[in-house]
Amino acid sequence: MAEAITVARPYAQAAFMYASDQQAYKDWSDMLSLLAAIADDTAMHELIDSPHLTETQLADLFIQVAGDNINAGGANFVRVLATNRRLKLLPEIAALYEIQRRAAEGVVQAELVTAFPASEAQQSEVVASLSKRLGRDIELSCTTDAALLGGAIIRAGDLVIDGSVRGKLERLGSALNH
Repeated sequence: MAEAITVARPYAQAAFMYASDQQAYKDWSDMLSLLAAIADDTAMHELIDSPHLTETQLADLFIQVAGDNINAGGANFVRVLATNRRLKLLPEIAALYEIQRRAAEGVVQAELVTAFPASEAQQSEVVASLSKRLGRDIELSCTTDAALLGGAIIRAGDLVIDGSVRGKLERLGSALNH
Protein backbone atom coordinates (compact mmCIF):
# COMPACT_ATOMS: atom_id res chain seq x y z
CA MET A 1 0.00 0.00 0.00
CA ALA A 2 2.79 2.43 0.88
CA GLU A 3 4.39 1.73 -2.47
CA ALA A 4 1.17 2.59 -4.32
CA ILE A 5 0.94 5.88 -2.41
CA THR A 6 4.56 6.66 -3.24
CA VAL A 7 4.00 6.02 -6.93
CA ALA A 8 0.67 7.90 -6.93
CA ARG A 9 2.02 11.03 -5.22
CA PRO A 10 3.69 12.66 -8.29
CA TYR A 11 0.53 12.14 -10.35
CA ALA A 12 -1.61 13.68 -7.62
CA GLN A 13 0.78 16.63 -7.41
CA ALA A 14 0.69 17.10 -11.18
CA ALA A 15 -3.11 17.03 -11.18
CA PHE A 16 -3.17 19.50 -8.30
CA MET A 17 -0.75 21.89 -10.01
CA TYR A 18 -2.79 21.76 -13.22
CA ALA A 19 -6.04 22.33 -11.31
CA SER A 20 -4.39 25.20 -9.45
CA ASP A 21 -3.28 26.84 -12.70
CA GLN A 22 -6.82 26.50 -14.06
CA GLN A 23 -8.46 27.51 -10.75
CA ALA A 24 -10.51 24.31 -11.08
CA TYR A 25 -10.01 22.48 -7.79
CA LYS A 26 -13.62 21.29 -7.55
CA ASP A 27 -13.79 20.14 -11.19
CA TRP A 28 -10.65 18.06 -10.78
CA SER A 29 -11.87 16.73 -7.47
CA ASP A 30 -15.07 15.54 -9.14
CA MET A 31 -13.22 14.07 -12.13
CA LEU A 32 -10.68 12.23 -10.03
CA SER A 33 -13.40 10.90 -7.76
CA LEU A 34 -15.30 9.53 -10.76
CA LEU A 35 -12.17 8.09 -12.35
CA ALA A 36 -11.24 6.46 -9.03
CA ALA A 37 -14.69 4.85 -8.86
CA ILE A 38 -14.27 3.58 -12.42
CA ALA A 39 -10.83 2.17 -11.62
CA ASP A 40 -12.19 0.51 -8.47
CA ASP A 41 -14.87 -1.39 -10.41
CA THR A 42 -14.24 -5.15 -10.42
CA ALA A 43 -14.84 -5.53 -14.17
CA MET A 44 -12.55 -2.60 -14.88
CA HIS A 45 -9.80 -4.19 -12.76
CA GLU A 46 -9.85 -7.17 -15.08
CA LEU A 47 -9.68 -4.94 -18.15
CA ILE A 48 -6.80 -2.90 -16.72
CA ASP A 49 -4.84 -6.13 -16.24
CA SER A 50 -5.86 -7.54 -19.62
CA PRO A 51 -2.99 -8.04 -22.07
CA HIS A 52 -5.54 -7.83 -24.91
CA LEU A 53 -6.08 -4.08 -24.55
CA THR A 54 -3.52 -1.49 -25.56
CA GLU A 55 -2.88 1.56 -23.41
CA THR A 56 -4.77 3.69 -25.95
CA GLN A 57 -7.79 1.38 -25.91
CA LEU A 58 -7.81 1.36 -22.12
CA ALA A 59 -7.57 5.16 -21.92
CA ASP A 60 -10.36 5.53 -24.50
CA LEU A 61 -12.52 3.14 -22.48
CA PHE A 62 -12.01 5.17 -19.29
CA ILE A 63 -12.77 8.41 -21.12
CA GLN A 64 -15.88 6.91 -22.71
CA VAL A 65 -17.19 5.61 -19.38
CA ALA A 66 -16.60 9.02 -17.77
CA GLY A 67 -18.50 10.67 -20.62
CA ASP A 68 -19.25 14.37 -20.24
CA ASN A 69 -17.94 14.35 -16.67
CA ILE A 70 -14.34 14.64 -17.86
CA ASN A 71 -12.74 17.58 -19.66
CA ALA A 72 -9.80 17.64 -22.09
CA GLY A 73 -7.26 18.00 -19.27
CA GLY A 74 -8.76 15.04 -17.45
CA ALA A 75 -8.75 12.96 -20.64
CA ASN A 76 -5.08 13.78 -21.18
CA PHE A 77 -4.36 12.80 -17.58
CA VAL A 78 -6.05 9.42 -18.17
CA ARG A 79 -3.95 8.90 -21.30
CA VAL A 80 -0.75 9.60 -19.37
CA LEU A 81 -1.78 7.19 -16.63
CA ALA A 82 -2.67 4.51 -19.19
CA THR A 83 0.62 4.96 -21.04
CA ASN A 84 2.51 4.48 -17.76
CA ARG A 85 0.24 1.60 -16.64
CA ARG A 86 -0.92 3.57 -13.58
CA LEU A 87 -4.72 3.54 -13.97
CA LYS A 88 -5.06 1.25 -10.93
CA LEU A 89 -3.59 4.06 -8.83
CA LEU A 90 -6.53 6.39 -9.45
CA PRO A 91 -8.10 5.83 -5.98
CA GLU A 92 -4.79 6.74 -4.31
CA ILE A 93 -4.26 9.67 -6.67
CA ALA A 94 -7.75 10.99 -5.90
CA ALA A 95 -7.19 10.67 -2.14
CA LEU A 96 -3.83 12.44 -2.27
CA TYR A 97 -5.29 15.17 -4.48
CA GLU A 98 -8.06 15.78 -1.93
CA ILE A 99 -5.51 16.20 0.84
CA GLN A 100 -3.63 18.81 -1.20
CA ARG A 101 -6.85 20.56 -2.20
CA ARG A 102 -8.07 20.84 1.38
CA ALA A 103 -4.69 22.17 2.50
CA ALA A 104 -4.72 24.79 -0.26
CA GLU A 105 -8.25 25.80 0.64
CA GLY A 106 -7.39 25.96 4.35
CA VAL A 107 -9.67 23.07 5.26
CA VAL A 108 -8.87 20.16 7.56
CA GLN A 109 -10.79 16.90 7.41
CA ALA A 110 -11.63 15.80 10.96
CA GLU A 111 -13.35 12.72 12.31
CA LEU A 112 -15.37 12.54 15.50
CA VAL A 113 -15.89 9.03 16.86
CA THR A 114 -18.30 8.72 19.76
CA ALA A 115 -19.93 5.88 21.66
CA PHE A 116 -23.36 7.39 20.95
CA PRO A 117 -24.46 9.69 18.12
CA ALA A 118 -23.22 13.26 18.69
CA SER A 119 -25.81 16.04 18.72
CA GLU A 120 -25.63 19.00 16.37
CA ALA A 121 -24.56 21.20 19.30
CA GLN A 122 -21.74 18.82 20.22
CA GLN A 123 -20.58 18.67 16.62
CA SER A 124 -20.63 22.47 16.37
CA GLU A 125 -18.60 22.73 19.59
CA VAL A 126 -15.98 20.29 18.25
CA VAL A 127 -15.77 22.19 14.95
CA ALA A 128 -15.38 25.54 16.74
CA SER A 129 -12.69 24.19 19.09
CA LEU A 130 -10.70 22.51 16.33
CA SER A 131 -10.99 25.55 14.09
CA LYS A 132 -9.63 27.74 16.87
CA ARG A 133 -6.83 25.31 17.70
CA LEU A 134 -5.75 24.60 14.10
CA GLY A 135 -6.54 28.00 12.59
CA ARG A 136 -8.38 26.41 9.66
CA ASP A 137 -11.87 25.54 8.54
CA ILE A 138 -12.98 22.07 9.60
CA GLU A 139 -14.92 19.44 7.64
CA LEU A 140 -16.27 17.08 10.29
CA SER A 141 -17.44 13.52 9.73
CA CYS A 142 -19.03 11.64 12.59
CA THR A 143 -19.15 7.93 13.35
CA THR A 144 -20.14 5.86 16.34
CA ASP A 145 -18.25 3.03 18.01
CA ALA A 146 -19.96 1.41 21.01
CA ALA A 147 -16.61 -0.09 22.09
CA LEU A 148 -15.54 3.38 23.29
CA LEU A 149 -18.04 3.05 26.19
CA GLY A 150 -18.29 6.85 26.44
CA GLY A 151 -16.45 10.02 25.50
CA ALA A 152 -14.99 10.63 22.06
CA ILE A 153 -11.94 10.37 19.83
CA ILE A 154 -11.13 13.25 17.50
CA ARG A 155 -8.75 12.83 14.56
CA ALA A 156 -7.68 15.82 12.46
CA GLY A 157 -4.64 15.24 10.29
CA ASP A 158 -1.82 14.16 12.62
CA LEU A 159 -3.71 15.33 15.70
CA VAL A 160 -5.49 12.63 17.72
CA ILE A 161 -7.39 13.50 20.89
CA ASP A 162 -8.56 10.41 22.77
CA GLY A 163 -11.09 11.38 25.41
CA SER A 164 -12.87 8.04 25.34
CA VAL A 165 -13.55 5.96 28.43
CA ARG A 166 -11.84 3.01 26.75
CA GLY A 167 -8.73 5.13 26.09
CA LYS A 168 -8.66 6.38 29.67
CA LEU A 169 -8.97 2.83 31.00
CA GLU A 170 -6.14 1.66 28.74
CA ARG A 171 -3.89 4.51 29.92
CA LEU A 172 -4.76 3.76 33.55
CA GLY A 173 -3.99 0.05 33.06
CA SER A 174 -0.69 0.90 31.39
CA ALA A 175 0.25 3.26 34.21
CA LEU A 176 -0.57 0.63 36.84
CA ASN A 177 1.53 -2.00 35.04
CA HIS A 178 4.62 0.21 34.96
